Amino acid sequence: MIKTLRRLAAACAMLVVAAGVSAVTLRDNHPDVYYVKKDDTLWDISGRFLEHPWQWPEIWHVNPAIKNPHLIFPGDAIRLSWVDGEPRLELDRASGEQSRLPDGTVKLSPRVREMSREDAIPAIPMNAIQSYLKQALVLERTDITTAPYVLGGQDRRVIFGGGDTVHARDPEQRWENAERRYGLYRVGEEYVDPVTDEVLGYEARQVGLASVERIEEDMATLQVLRSSEDLRVDDRLFPQPDQRVRALLYPHAPDEKVEGRIIRFFDRISSVARNDVVVINRGTREGMEEGHVLDIFQQGEQVRDRQQDEMVRLPRTRAGSLVLFRVFEKVSYGLIMESQRPVYMNDVVESPEGSY
Repeated sequence: MIKTLRRLAAACAMLVVAAGVSAVTLRDNHPDVYYVKKDDTLWDISGRFLEHPWQWPEIWHVNPAIKNPHLIFPGDAIRLSWVDGEPRLELDRASGEQSRLPDGTVKLSPRVREMSREDAIPAIPMNAIQSYLKQALVLERTDITTAPYVLGGQDRRVIFGGGDTVHARDPEQRWENAERRYGLYRVGEEYVDPVTDEVLGYEARQVGLASVERIEEDMATLQVLRSSEDLRVDDRLFPQPDQRVRALLYPHAPDEKVEGRIIRFFDRISSVARNDVVVINRGTREGMEEGHVLDIFQQGEQVRDRQQDEMVRLPRTRAGSLVLFRVFEKVSYGLIMESQRPVYMNDVVESPEGSY
């Protein structure tokens, strides 16, 4: 079935044509109107109306009278209406303070309303992913071996912190096109594909930030501006990534079928759940992009069929869904948006059913 897909796009482009999308299913207890609150996210609001929140763009109606209709603010009203038998969600820009009377009536009081883009509600909880946007990299081996590195510092010390002076060396590039500031990173986890055993990259987490004071040949002197833990000799230096556009990320399904595995947890041992971050073994080379929604499935356990005297794998079970918010070449970072049961390492992720 071919539909016209209205997608809330990141750069103000609002209409996209898509093929093969599944029918939109409204929740049984959906409201007719919802007033946006300060701590809402686009996913939360969509989930009040739809069984599958990522389908929001399929019934979104753009109001040409509203400037920046892809930005939604606290106090705005999201209304459900029907056109030719099809559901449609519309945005009413708030023009007054709202209060609810004892009989349930919503009372509006006039006011002057000034809102900046920073006040717009995000698509997903930004506080859950902020550190991963600014402080995490996935690197190739050559990125690590050719990067500048901490050689030493003041007073013959081997560990450093905020306010200290450190010296770093760049024998490969000799600080060509040097940046004003560098993140100091520690290389850790090796990402390995659980199916093919391919090395997908190396996790590097930021442990500090430093400003360049002077450069002499291949040696630079830097002032440590801040550190989240002790800085050490051999920590690597990389320019700061520019992650300013994340507020414009909107969840949507991949255009084609994708299947992958969860290969990494953060700060968890055995399982994760809603609002936890995971890494999957798919990236830009497999067509992944920021905002892609993937369903999560637990592999069925293997049991013995005593009647047939053989081992059989039980059917898999849907465990939840995630949204990709940071995509590298071979891996991606995703935030778990919903979880009906615990999510485990090596669980399968794939495009939502009927979305391709």
